[in-house]
Amino acid sequence: MDAVVKPDTDSLQEPAAVAAIDYQTEPARYRHWRLTFAAPVATLALDTDEDAGLRPGYKLKLNSYDLGVDIELHDALQRIRFEHPEIKAVVIASARERMFCSGANIYMLGLSSHADKVNFCKFTNETRNGIEDSSRHSGLKFLAALNGTAAGGGYELALACDEILMIDDRSATVSLPEVPLLGVLPGTGGLTRVTDKRRVRRDLADLFCTTSEGVRAERARDWKLVDHIAKPQQFEQALRTAAAQLAAQSDRPGGPGVALTPLERRIDERGLHYPHVEAEFDRIARSVTLTISAPREPQPDTPGAIVATGVRWWPLALARELDDAILWLRTNELELGTWLIKTRGDIDAVLALDAVLLRDRDHWLVRETIGMLRRTLARLDVTSRTLFAIADPGSCFAGTLAELALAADRSYMLALPDTDANAPRIALSEANFGLYPMPNAETRLATRFCGETAPVEAARTAIGRKLAAQEAMDLGLVTLAPDDIDWDDEIRLALEERASLSPDALSAMEANLRFGGGESMLTRIFGRLSAWQNWVFSRPNAVGESGALKVYGKGSKARFDWRRV
Repeated sequence: MDAVVKPDTDSLQEPAAVAAIDYQTEPARYRHWRLTFAAPVATLALDTDEDAGLRPGYKLKLNSYDLGVDIELHDALQRIRFEHPEIKAVVIASARERMFCSGANIYMLGLSSHADKVNFCKFTNETRNGIEDSSRHSGLKFLAALNGTAAGGGYELALACDEILMIDDRSATVSLPEVPLLGVLPGTGGLTRVTDKRRVRRDLADLFCTTSEGVRAERARDWKLVDHIAKPQQFEQALRTAAAQLAAQSDRPGGPGVALTPLERRIDERGLHYPHVEAEFDRIARSVTLTISAPREPQPDTPGAIVATGVRWWPLALARELDDAILWLRTNELELGTWLIKTRGDIDAVLALDAVLLRDRDHWLVRETIGMLRRTLARLDVTSRTLFAIADPGSCFAGTLAELALAADRSYMLALPDTDANAPRIALSEANFGLYPMPNAETRLATRFCGETAPVEAARTAIGRKLAAQEAMDLGLVTLAPDDIDWDDEIRLALEERASLSPDALSAMEANLRFGGGESMLTRIFGRLSAWQNWVFSRPNAVGESGALKVYGKGSKARFDWRRV
């Protein structure tokens, strides 16, 4: 992966030119993780290279991590999912004695801009959420093997696993020390998972999250912070037993996997270019036009043929390309604040593929592909960019691709006479009614209509029909449908208006409106927790000259403004 070389800058200063962060890597390039296989169990052992931080200025001591470490973790998880269907359980371990993981590198955080911290935490959250997503939907189970201390983000990584085994050596602890030591919050779901997932009593959670020295094994088990403990002499046997029991719960079938070959991607001054995804930059308008293409050639329609096609199978290729484009834009193009989403291609081809996805959803590769599409769409949901869907001539917002329009903050559809062959159409499939739930565990249609069932059922009656603008408007599937006389002006004015508004206010507004209704653990992590963490990250108690993040490790105590705000 390419390193970013960037001095610490205030968010209001002119940003320095930086090299882009690339989320693509492969096991031969790993610097921090050891991936081994002994079917049905894989082991991911953390062994950070202290001198291989993504930026200069810090060392990854005590098995701490930065974004580069998590990029490798994400890649390793993807390879287990797709290349090794024989793997039923994953042990996340440490190659270091007496230290599992000390969490996010504090010096890295102290050197990072606000945007870097936010993007780092967001990607780290998504990677951990992906662990739980695979356990819930794909039968891949996870065991955290704590052979030593797990602090902060290290314990949060363990919390994402199905079970936690902790060594009882009278020195190892688990802790979330961010509040007492750093003046910030556990940023990757720790507060939420302790209560929502592990059901730790609120008063015990309060004590745990304000105790910097952490909790040793017996108390950790008693408080439900871990599942199993074992003395050092019994730890390896306990690990084998727990991993085997988790593997026995999996329904992953084995068989040949699919190699995740490098993406076909070209980057130039105009944008990002993949076989099925184009991202065209307009730096003057501060926007990106994302164009997603339907399959251009016949696709396999049996599981055997799908496996043989591998990464060239359109749904998998699309998921990989779109995921990479979202991550690249989100991290490297901060000023391109509006994303125009367009589609191109044959509606019937997408609907036919949706039928295959639904029919064969229990086949391991189809299931994993649906999982990646689900996680990629969820990544779009939590991206802090304005999303406008544009249904114009040649568009193909159908089924799986219709999810892009349903994810948008607004959607515009050109209204032409029904007899006009160029009139755009929208089509729904059964996939829009549960195949790709949002982080709130609801469909985008259900979220769109704020939990009202009648409009969702009305939309269900239109499955398979190619809807022109007026019927799409009547069903509430698009926001506005200007005619060809007003079309260009409507789009232009909408973009100019959006570009004139505060990016901070827009990010906050969009995040609130996208996730109406009830909360899930993930919306609490991305919504409530992230909002408070972002606020904390901008306060002088954390990042001021005497803030806790700035003085950590320098022998000075933080100086706090004691006023509650």
